[in-house]
Amino acid sequence: GFEQAGFKTIWANEFDQSIWDTFQFNFPDTTLVTNSIVNVDSASIPDADGIIGGPPCQSWSEAGAGRGINDERGKLFYEYVRVLKDKKPKFFLAENVSGILLPRHKTAFNAIIHSFNSIGYNVWWSLLNASNYSVPQDRKRVIIIGFRKDLNINYLYPSPSLRIKPLRESVE
Repeated sequence: GFEQAGFKTIWANEFDQSIWDTFQFNFPDTTLVTNSIVNVDSASIPDADGIIGGPPCQSWSEAGAGRGINDERGKLFYEYVRVLKDKKPKFFLAENVSGILLPRHKTAFNAIIHSFNSIGYNVWWSLLNASNYSVPQDRKRVIIIGFRKDLNINYLYPSPSLRIKPLRESVE
């Protein structure tokens, strides 16, 4: 989606080996680092206008154990914050499953939002359904957007299109 909007993906980090081949097929010119983000020095990440990411959702999923921030994967949000603090891009986008908004995760979610704010970002979040934005799937995700405070941006989420574009035309 970001490439369709005119951005170029120059660097990526993915620890899950089952994703590597598909990622490299779709982004052949992008550097893919396969170490855990915990072991990635921010200095090795190229400077960019924005950083997009989605720390693992298993910790927050309604279908999972729901350990949230008490799970090692849930704590990876703080690695995302570390990279943002070190790199200081103009913006970031983080996404995760709707389960992160469950009452049992409220304290942790608020702490994550506060962390983004405390490192210099104005932050907005919303639960959005991809099907409302011309994406042919019914998928709810929490989208967190932050802009560096010095840019004085007041972000507004786009209005839902409520129109799904067909994947292909059909003939009767």
